[in-house]
Amino acid sequence: MKKTMTGAAMVVKALKDQGVEVVFGYPGGAVLPIYDEIFQQNEIRHVLVRHEQAATHAAEGYARATGKPGVCLVTSGPGATNAVTGLTDALMDSIPIVVLTGQVPTFMIGNDAFQEADTVGITRPCTKHNWLVKETDKLSGTIHEAFHVATSGRPGPVLVDIPKDVQFANGTYVPKQKVKVSHYQPKTMGNPDTIAELAEAMAKSERPILYTGGGVINSGPRASELLRELAELTGFPVTSTLMGLGAYPASGKQWLGMLGMHGLYEANMAMHGCDLMVNIGARFDDRITGRVEEFSPNSRKAHIDIDPSSINKVIRVEMPIIGDVTQVLEQLIAVWKERGLQPQREGLAKWWKKIDAWRAIDCLKFSQKGKIIKPQYALKRLEELTKKYDRYITTEVGQHQMWAAQYLDFEDPNRWMTSGGLGTMGYGFPASVGVQMAHPDALVINVAGEASWLMNMQEMGTVMQYRLPVKQFIMNNERLGMVRQWQELLHGERYSHSWSESLPDFVKLAESFGAKGIRCDDPDTLDDAIIEMITHAGPVVFDCLVEKHENCFPMIPSGEAHNKMLLGEASTKDAIGRSGAVMV
Repeated sequence: MKKTMTGAAMVVKALKDQGVEVVFGYPGGAVLPIYDEIFQQNEIRHVLVRHEQAATHAAEGYARATGKPGVCLVTSGPGATNAVTGLTDALMDSIPIVVLTGQVPTFMIGNDAFQEADTVGITRPCTKHNWLVKETDKLSGTIHEAFHVATSGRPGPVLVDIPKDVQFANGTYVPKQKVKVSHYQPKTMGNPDTIAELAEAMAKSERPILYTGGGVINSGPRASELLRELAELTGFPVTSTLMGLGAYPASGKQWLGMLGMHGLYEANMAMHGCDLMVNIGARFDDRITGRVEEFSPNSRKAHIDIDPSSINKVIRVEMPIIGDVTQVLEQLIAVWKERGLQPQREGLAKWWKKIDAWRAIDCLKFSQKGKIIKPQYALKRLEELTKKYDRYITTEVGQHQMWAAQYLDFEDPNRWMTSGGLGTMGYGFPASVGVQMAHPDALVINVAGEASWLMNMQEMGTVMQYRLPVKQFIMNNERLGMVRQWQELLHGERYSHSWSESLPDFVKLAESFGAKGIRCDDPDTLDDAIIEMITHAGPVVFDCLVEKHENCFPMIPSGEAHNKMLLGEASTKDAIGRSGAVMV
């Protein structure tokens, strides 16, 4: 006998069948039937955010910290349009989230009804796929299909738009296992011949590098294990994009650190000088490649990616391998072992000697002198005092984000949540909410800049309501730091609107919500203040006053090659003096 129920009941049942435990959302008229169903059950926990953008970022944080899709529920019109930034962020960074939106009744669509927006049209460019469900009988199947699309192949955001009359009407529920999803089954196994070609090339290479990205983490924990095994078998150096930190341990002997615009000197120089580049789950984005024509000019390149559209999109490669990172690495390791392949030990030893010379430059060195806290020092101390904990880090976007990537170490995947592709200011605070919901007993710290943090500071209400002990570590330089840095270097020190005017007293702001506020402006008391933050049982807003005009180095000027890194103020001014303004 077929089971009939209202559309609103279908939504909740479908979420339960998908194993959803947490939904982030904000109610409104067009989703009240679904909220009424949520009220009448206890299996799924709903987290009331204070803004729909925060719901999407919280879902992203939850997804990245668990490997499971994040879910959010918002109303029609402005509720849906407020979610667009989070959808775009998730699309750029390949984060699986399922966004359920309310819509005006089907008979009112197109009539400019109250709180109506063309949600499907608006979100088509920023989702993997989206649906407008006009028949209740199709609702449950569409939701199950949405979860499949979000998590299969290259992960990403999906959206299901549900008119209010569809929520009220009765229909037949379709179980998850009966939904046909055969039309979307991305290829996961790599081409055996190309994998064998890559294995042979690795055995012949004298200057190899493993260039890893967020795809390793998105593929699941097994992929990180296989990456570590491959590195151990070959002895190859390993670097990573911003999104891939933690896939290979920071303490690993073959770790070169992050590469890219603000990556480490040794990582970027090795990328430029290698003879074989093995790209595993990265997409050759512009923050990594710099000037495409001069990107690693003398290397053969392999690219392992589950998304066929990423292959040869930016950089042409000799060995394209379409497939899931986990399965391709299993295939590659099997070929390496079966054929008894060995690395070129003499050439590899010379390569490591050169890398060690680059390492000796110590591109992250800084001097903490006087009574003003250097931002690098703040993060070095945060790393030292928190690394023993079960720790997760989120960030906002800006200089502090790059310093966090440089000075914080990650031994495991799914511990680092940041907005990479879109660079969304306001991401970190709500993402920390999602992470803390997923791991209630863990130490969750959002490394923030004061300007970026203010974009979603209303989520203080959320963390207090749900007693989420997230720590907001605000590196307060009273500036839009990265904007100010570019204005100093490229725009004649004309600081057009890059100072944070009229800032609040962050301690009083925290206290007004009932949270703890801590301010520190002295390097001598920084350790004690950080320990106080860590050991406090509830939410903390930590206002760390840092050097106002510190610049983030090293850096590759946008549009330049990897071997033209700037290591400090002097080299930057010399380079700009020689070449004039550099493209941002």
